[in-house]
Amino acid sequence: MMPTDRRTFLTMAGAGLLLFAQPASAKLTFVVNHSPAEWRRLLGAQRFAVMREAATEKPYSSPLLDEHRRGTFLCAACAFPLFSSATKYDSKTGWPSFWRPLPDAIGTQADHHYRYIGGATEVLCRRCGGHIGHVFDDGPKPTGLRYCMNGVALKFRPA
Repeated sequence: MMPTDRRTFLTMAGAGLLLFAQPASAKLTFVVNHSPAEWRRLLGAQRFAVMREAATEKPYSSPLLDEHRRGTFLCAACAFPLFSSATKYDSKTGWPSFWRPLPDAIGTQADHHYRYIGGATEVLCRRCGGHIGHVFDDGPKPTGLRYCMNGVALKFRPA
């Protein structure tokens, strides 16, 4: 049944907003830490925007999209191993995609940013907390997950 008066509508809308609000939590801590100014100096403008401010690179702009050699994809900020090339696949989204990270390589947290209706799950480097991308549940078997990563947040080390 739809609300018929303004007070009922506003009450229901407020309750709906509370459902999407993130609860306050303890500040995440990471092994590698720098001040924002130091991160900006170390990463450069584009990587800083993606990895420290959760920006997204333009689709189809990363050279890593076409990287097909055997090897490991590392965090561009701290060189922590994140993904094996054996789990990379072409998701046809314009960003390097993987169906599984390396063990204990990443952290995740809810991301209720306006771009993602209903929210998404943000993927962070477990070592430095750098924003790498998002994970979605529309990937291939065996996990059914799509780790959609910003190529600028990754570096490739051939095997």
